[in-house]
Amino acid sequence: MKINIDRDTAIIEEALQVLSQHLEPSKLMRFLAICNLDSVDYLNLKEKLFEGETVDSLYEKIKIIEDENER
Repeated sequence: MKINIDRDTAIIEEALQVLSQHLEPSKLMRFLAICNLDSVDYLNLKEKLFEGETVDSLYEKIKIIEDENER
């Protein structure tokens, strides 16, 4: 019997993808700092999480979240 075990980094990347869909970008980065995930390549992760984003597009997303939180 052979068991297929994902690499730890693949599991971490998948978990971070899920978190990135449910947390504000600033909270995700704080979470990473709190967890001290040194084995994760931050620059590679940042490129994946914010692929295609610009300062303006991130600003708009943050503004929407802030507006929703004010209600």
